[in-house]
Amino acid sequence: MKQFKHIKLLLTVLTLCLFSITAYSHGVDEETQKFLLGNNGIAFGPFLYIGAKHMITGYDHILFLIGVIFFLYKPKEILIYVSFFTIGHSLTLLFGVLFDLQINAFLIDAIIALSIVYKGFDNLNGFKQLFGKQPNTKITVLIFGLFHGLGLATKIQEFGLNEDGLLINLLGFNLGVEIGQFLALGFVLLIISFWRRHKSFMYFSKTTNILLMASGFVLLAFQLTGFYLSKF
Repeated sequence: MKQFKHIKLLLTVLTLCLFSITAYSHGVDEETQKFLLGNNGIAFGPFLYIGAKHMITGYDHILFLIGVIFFLYKPKEILIYVSFFTIGHSLTLLFGVLFDLQINAFLIDAIIALSIVYKGFDNLNGFKQLFGKQPNTKITVLIFGLFHGLGLATKIQEFGLNEDGLLINLLGFNLGVEIGQFLALGFVLLIISFWRRHKSFMYFSKTTNILLMASGFVLLAFQLTGFYLSKF
């Protein structure tokens, strides 16, 4: 009975986390904005720090990764899937900024929100049940990784970074994103690994992934509303 109470508490905390993170934006704070707008030349260290901070507070990226690793038990599998995601977002982050790809930020973030819905639905075995076919999960993680990278590139482009030292700064930012991703994933894995030791993991896994989908739909509605209002 006591053990069940601990698991119930853990589930409650996880539920609150899933919903509370949708209420906060991982936008750039005022101090960082001033730095990005005023920076000239190479600033590898500061960009590395900004990238790490942005990823740790990037609720949409973290929610997607929670869905990706939720049913992955082997370290090798986790590494493979996270690598596909990393390759995807690294490519579009760098090329998006360097080649000045202009895409509406609300639409990109709406697609990122859909990636969260997709992964929760996939974890619920929804594709096999409704369509009788399972998409290639590695390829879909790579594709959504490309969109996540475009989301990062779009946010960076808003500050019109100086061309001097741009590539080095972007590499620093991207490395920081990877560090932030590693830290965030490590924390999530600790929680999930602890939860997997108890029978309630499978019992509540459906509820958790429904909450994951719900969070994605909330973010989707938020971004589409922003897109609509930006037209006026």
